[in-house]
Order: sequence, then structure tokens, then C-alpha cells
Amino acid sequence: MTDTTDTTRPTRRLSEAGVSIWLDDLSRERLSTGNLAQLVAEKDVVGVTTNPTIFASALAKGDAYAGVLGQLAGTDVEAAVEKITTDDVRDAADVLRPVYDATNGVDGRVSIEVDPRLARDTDATVATAKRLWATVDRPNVMIKIPATVEGLPAITAVLAEGISVNVTLIFSIDRYRAVMDAFLAGLEQAKANGHDLAPIGSVASFFVSRVDASVDAALTAIGTDEALELRGKAAIANARLAYAAYQEVFGSERWQALAAAGAQPQRPLWASTGVKNPEYRDTMYVDELVVAGVVNTMPQATLDAFADHGIVLGDTVTGTAEEAAATIAAVEKLGVSIADVTRTLEEEGVQKFEVSWDELLTTTKTGLDAAGA
Repeated sequence: MTDTTDTTRPTRRLSEAGVSIWLDDLSRERLSTGNLAQLVAEKDVVGVTTNPTIFASALAKGDAYAGVLGQLAGTDVEAAVEKITTDDVRDAADVLRPVYDATNGVDGRVSIEVDPRLARDTDATVATAKRLWATVDRPNVMIKIPATVEGLPAITAVLAEGISVNVTLIFSIDRYRAVMDAFLAGLEQAKANGHDLAPIGSVASFFVSRVDASVDAALTAIGTDEALELRGKAAIANARLAYAAYQEVFGSERWQALAAAGAQPQRPLWASTGVKNPEYRDTMYVDELVVAGVVNTMPQATLDAFADHGIVLGDTVTGTAEEAAATIAAVEKLGVSIADVTRTLEEEGVQKFEVSWDELLTTTKTGLDAAGA
């Protein structure tokens, strides 16, 4: 895989370095006020990601959903949640449709996640993904499926139906390799099923900052100078190793055969890029992971911070695998198992989204009850 993007000239525009900016947020307010359209026009935003936490927060704030809750009064709460979230995603997809068309389907994508309570249920995940795809009914939507062991065959099955997929909650390199294998298998099946591969989009959402939050806590507990010096380095090293794995897989003959049939690569997407430690530079998970052909999905605060003072100095990923591996080895030498950390983060990630889903149901029910009173 080659890219001729010029990343040698310092710039504040990630797009000039070949990085796609997706907004990690969505709400009815952003849509109704034109805020999302403004971000697309002025901040180089070319996609949107959502999750249960984002929707729970959106429903809990202000009165932007008062009208739709009134219309849905008396409706089953889970049906109401699906109606609200799919409507928002459909409208966002319409806002991003010109980007989708201009980039031949590479960007302009909007993601919606399957019910996180289904993360360990392959068949239910596949069925829900198909329903969401049909309900939103927009070609530039991606269905988010978690990268659990049970999610892997669901990813393959959904792609095989010609449905675009955003694979979420990836923390480890081994699981990322399994995700890429599931993607390739899905496209191979889609081709065998007679689907046009060109419109099928996919990203692999590799989570970043949460790795540092967990590893840093362990290093701080160890407390030696060597341990403290390694804080804030594991997450970026882990992501850079993921990119090296991506280069390997998407340089293979297996991928080349699919590319020749018109397939798009499954791009790495850096997720969880908001900095959680105030001692760290607030754009570190953006400017340290710049490489052409990836996506960085950012919360509003990170988007604003980078627009204000972020600088792209060039490709900060390619050729860093050896150094990244040494960083991870140094962390593990101190007794911090990256495998244990990433396994725990996946479990916690699923649990957190389940909690957010319950909050979304509760908030929606409260709104429905108030509207029907």
C-alpha cells in the first residue's frame, strides 16, 4: 500500500495529512441547529460515530427531544429508543451524504451501535444489525458491532450481506488481527453472494486513551522512576503496533484479491482520543497518531483543542513499530500485563455501554411518561 500525501509541511489540517476527522458525538440539537453541518463545512468533519453513552447524554440534556417524545407517548420504550436513535442517525447521514458522494463512499459515514446487551450473542447481533441497516436505510451508515469473541462471526456475517460495519471496542493487537480476518472473510463471502464490494465500508475502532488510564494506574502504583517515566506511552505504542499489523494484513495477497474486485480497506479508526489525564497534552492522541489513510474520531473538546493549537508535523506512525514494541516490553518487564489490561478493558467497555443503554432506556421512559401525562 502506498500513499503520496505530503506530510512534510507543518499544518493544523489533518485532512492534508490524509487523516479523516469524524465527530464522536450526535444529538438532535446538533442536527436541528445546523451545528453538524457547520462542523462539516468549517472543521473538516467527514463522519460521525455514536454509542449508547452519547445517546444517553443527548436525551438527558435540554428539551431537543420533547417533540418526538410527545409523538411517541404510549410507545414501548425500547421501540421508542430505536426510533429516536435511527432517526438521528438517518438525518446525520443525510447531512454527510455530499461527503460520501464526493469521496466515493470512503467518508461521509455515520455509525449506529447494536444493543450492547447483545455483545455476547452472535445471532441476535446479526439480526439487530440487519434491522438497523434496513431501518436507517442510508448507504452511508455503518453498523457498530463490538469486537468480542462472539462479535467476530457476526462481523463476518453482516459484511457478507453487503452491510457496512464499524467494529468497536478493540484494545489488543491479537483481537485486532482477528477483526481484520473477520473483515476479509466477510468480504469474501459478500463477493461469493454476488454483492458489489465497492460500497461496503468498514473501520476498525482501536481504543487509545483507556489503555493509558489503566496502565498508568499500575505504573503509578509501582512507583519507581522507571515505571513513572513510562506513563502516557503505552496507549500510543499499542496503537502504533496495531497500525503495523494493519500494514501487514492489507499488504497481503488475500487483500489484494479483494481490492482487485473493488473492495475498500477496513481503515484503522483511533477511538477514545480524548485525553483523560490533565497533565498530558490535550492533543497527544491526535498528533502522535498521524498517518495517511486512518480515521480519528474525536469528542468536541478534542476537536476544538486540535483546531486551536494542534500541529501536524508529518507521519508519526509509519516505521515506529520497533520502538513501540520496546515500550510495551518495558511496561511488561515491570509486571504490567498488556494482555490482562486489554482483556479487562474490553469487559469494562461492554459493561459501560450496557449501563449507558439502561440509562438511555430510563431517560426515554421518563420522557415518554411525562409526555403522556
